[in-house]
Amino acid sequence: MIGLTGGIGSGKSAVASRLAQLGAVIIDADRIAREVVAPGTDGLAEIVATFGDGVLGADGALDRPALGGLVFADESARRRLEQITHPRVRSRTAALAAAAPADAIVVNDVPLLVEVGLAPTYHLVVVVSADRATRIDRLIRSRGMTAEEAERRIRAQTGDEQRRAAADVVLTNDGDLADLHLAVETLWRDRLVPYERNLRDGVPVQGGPVALAEADPHWEAQYARLAARIRHALRPTDLRIDHIGSTAIPGLAAQDLIDLQLTVDSLEQADMLAAPLAAAGFPRRAGDWWDEPRYPADGARWEKRLHGGADPARPVNLHLRVVGSPGWRYALLMRDHLRADEEQRAGYLALKRGLVAGGPDTTSYAAAKDPWFDAEHLRAERWAATTDWRP
Repeated sequence: MIGLTGGIGSGKSAVASRLAQLGAVIIDADRIAREVVAPGTDGLAEIVATFGDGVLGADGALDRPALGGLVFADESARRRLEQITHPRVRSRTAALAAAAPADAIVVNDVPLLVEVGLAPTYHLVVVVSADRATRIDRLIRSRGMTAEEAERRIRAQTGDEQRRAAADVVLTNDGDLADLHLAVETLWRDRLVPYERNLRDGVPVQGGPVALAEADPHWEAQYARLAARIRHALRPTDLRIDHIGSTAIPGLAAQDLIDLQLTVDSLEQADMLAAPLAAAGFPRRAGDWWDEPRYPADGARWEKRLHGGADPARPVNLHLRVVGSPGWRYALLMRDHLRADEEQRAGYLALKRGLVAGGPDTTSYAAAKDPWFDAEHLRAERWAATTDWRP
């Protein structure tokens, strides 16, 4: 399930059209919104009962300008209208998605996706973006607007910054149609098709050779989007989710892999969450990852459950650990200690750079860090005692 959005004049419709040509199932939210209030529908009947016959045209269809005059200047009226239309749009959208083939890539074209908070309901959010001047020029040429009218329409929508914050993919559409089509085709081939296959088969993306990426300020926002999807998938249960690992430590170079920790009450609860997590794009990993030899090196095994991500462009480790367990506490302690101690953070970075220079694989890279973490864990415990740290 892909959420597609973009500001007016950005070229969102052109992206939807090309995705349809490539084989996507397109669900157009604007079209559905019109269908659920068409003549003869119970949606139109409820609108008339709520707002009066004045919202009907001579042909018996909804007079949208008349209705707009009532609701856009009255917040309570607008909310009453949304209570009529939104459940019907959601129901019809769900029915169309359910009717799609099992291996479909379903693209929900939603102009107000960000405004109404729908981003966490999709496996991926694609935002189409274009320079403001380009958008105004397109609206003048394609829709016959004046420059002032186009500017007013753009200002009435949410800003580009808010859309980008919700986006997993930003398609920049400042060039010609051929450039846009090439970007869409690349996205389809390299990300959407393998993502759908991984999701359907329950296969998490495997990590590649160990490589350090310089600290990325976008890691925290990527974590937030992943966490929001997990919360949506597990609703109404509201479990604690934390950003852990190296990407959770500002300024620290790391493998481009987002680690999250989901706090559970028991491993039995973790096992019950496996299916909804997999459906949301986080299939579980099998094998030795299900329990972990951990620090300090006392031979103990700290049990957990580990899931990965089905998205080939966003490697993820999702650790499910029991609240209060040694592994749960350790992940939070080491993160917070390294956030607070610049000197030890620098030491850890030097260790990582040295190990990566030697070209290890992921397993030997992790194991090679164990002695440093054994010593650092003791230092972290002393720091926790002196600062009254709590997990």
